[in-house]
Amino acid sequence: MLKRLKKSLFASFLATLLAGNALPTHADVADSLPDIGTTAGGTLSINQELQMGDFYVRQLRASAPLINDPLLNDYINQLGQRLVAHANSVRTPFHFYLISNDEINAFAFFGGNVVLHSSLFRVTDNESQLASVMAHEISHVTQRHLARAMEEQQRNAPLTWVGALGSILLAMASPQAGMAALTGTLAGSQQGVITFTQGNEQEADRIGIQVLQRAGFDPQAMPNFLQKLADQSRFASKPPEILLTHPLPDSRLADARNRANQMRPVVVQSSQDYYMAKVRALGMYAAGRNQLTDEMLNDLSKGNTREQQAAQYGRAVQFLQAKSFDNAKKIIAPLLAAQPNNVWYLDIMTDIDIGLHQPQQAVTLLKAQKIADNPVLQLNLANAYVESQQPAAASRLLYRYTWSHPDDANAWDLLAQASAAQGLRDEELSARAEGLALNGQLAQAITALSSASAQVPLGSLKQARYDARIDQLRQLQQRFRQYQKG
Repeated sequence: MLKRLKKSLFASFLATLLAGNALPTHADVADSLPDIGTTAGGTLSINQELQMGDFYVRQLRASAPLINDPLLNDYINQLGQRLVAHANSVRTPFHFYLISNDEINAFAFFGGNVVLHSSLFRVTDNESQLASVMAHEISHVTQRHLARAMEEQQRNAPLTWVGALGSILLAMASPQAGMAALTGTLAGSQQGVITFTQGNEQEADRIGIQVLQRAGFDPQAMPNFLQKLADQSRFASKPPEILLTHPLPDSRLADARNRANQMRPVVVQSSQDYYMAKVRALGMYAAGRNQLTDEMLNDLSKGNTREQQAAQYGRAVQFLQAKSFDNAKKIIAPLLAAQPNNVWYLDIMTDIDIGLHQPQQAVTLLKAQKIADNPVLQLNLANAYVESQQPAAASRLLYRYTWSHPDDANAWDLLAQASAAQGLRDEELSARAEGLALNGQLAQAITALSSASAQVPLGSLKQARYDARIDQLRQLQQRFRQYQKG
């Protein structure tokens, strides 16, 4: 009973963040809704939300199993931005992340940050269903629901939100540790959170389905996805985590269906990118059991052309994961010949060539592409340069790349490798420092930069650059200190 109670408290507070329910109620054509509380303007400014979002993203990178796959990250961010473009009241940039987790869920927090569990690719049947979860989360952010929850918490127990949010993020990586911290933090304020959450969820449901429709997706995807979860839970010993945090009564599911039925019917085909992302995520980053099954690939092979190509790609992914590079190449080579600019095929062929100890072939293949506007191919080429022992070429490419993509941990890691291969110890330390900073390890990053500064001539431009960056990270430390109280 004690364990059930703890789970209940955890689930109640998560409800302010998680997208899993995505439950529409009424088919209003506009986003005009009654004010259910406060706009949170008295609690947090947008700049404060951005700072807090930055802090918690760094904590997630350090502790949670985020998927740093350039292809998958590019896909979910393009899909997310398509939805954001059709949302109202957007006050912050949006960033979308994938986390390797077999529990079906998603959540959003300060600063336009949305995190999806990889298992969503397993349970969604089409792109509209995946978009329905994301649209609901985007609505939590645009309505500033977390800021509202924080204001409610401050009325009852000032600063409990600091530890509570930190514990929720910790629970994504270490559920037992996160739950223990969370139940201690919330103390006696749970009932207020539960009541407040119901209003938040209703508002996000209504707005989310409108965003989904305006972005050109099928509004029926919301109730269809929920119906699928409800059907699964009837025959499972443990219902999906979404339904633990968001109970799904029949009346609410009926509201979702009624709302979608009042919208204009539309037939939407899932993109090839959706199917490719699905098999890649499940084949390369499944948490626990193997999720890219032969049954799934067989089903895809019986579908339309996009699904058939994804099935072939999925077979190649299976071979790649098993290090059977020759068999993977037999599948991908004809696919790439038919679609020479397909980034999914180019990416896996790069990995195949490197696996076969033929990195120069990967370099030749990628140099023939127009990579200037494609960050995925730029990283692939940089990696191929490193593997083919051309570190100087990798560095030149990565200096430009990290200037425009400073939050890409993959790029900083590659730059550190390339610098080390050239014996450029100070530049290696500088690149390592940026990776540490992205993971919230600011003290270690400052130490690395201090070492880099000590290795270059006194008064040089390099030393000035390293010292200036140290000052920036110290200022960041100072800003973040208030969020470390939890």
